[in-house]
Amino acid sequence: MEEEKVILVDENDKQIGLMPKMEAHEKGLLHRAFSVFILNDKNELMLQQRALHKYHSPGLWTNTCCSHQRDGESNLEAGKRRLFEEMGFTAPLKELVSFIYKAPFDNGLTEHEYDYVLMGRYDEDPVINPEEVASWKWMPLDEVKDDIEANPDLYTAWFKIIFSRFYKHLEQF
Repeated sequence: MEEEKVILVDENDKQIGLMPKMEAHEKGLLHRAFSVFILNDKNELMLQQRALHKYHSPGLWTNTCCSHQRDGESNLEAGKRRLFEEMGFTAPLKELVSFIYKAPFDNGLTEHEYDYVLMGRYDEDPVINPEEVASWKWMPLDEVKDDIEANPDLYTAWFKIIFSRFYKHLEQF
């Protein structure tokens, strides 16, 4: 099976090529990504705990799901695809914001992403894919914010960045 490729982009999100995902992370090259945030009717965020065998950030808590767009796939199509693959459900999504971040990891890999934050609403329990997700929970936004401050090592790098930079946007969704 061929390794999945990511879309390399410049700082304006103009596509400049494709590269195997692992190679892009080894070289720390800027590529397109997305992060899905699902809220319920109580304004609680669905968090996932990454599977323990993930190649980076295993076992850490993060947003509902995240991944990389495939060549020719829109941000919303990618978000819906991955939400179903990881969490076992679909929901209408909306693009909220986009930003660039760079986060090196202890294993030598680097996330350097042009990340689109996608928001949606859903009130049921997910049916998680154990290959991708170890656990999940609903958590009020203010409690997430407090827990990130108290226990930052329990959360993924990108989730902490998104939450600190875009908390007000999440609250108002």
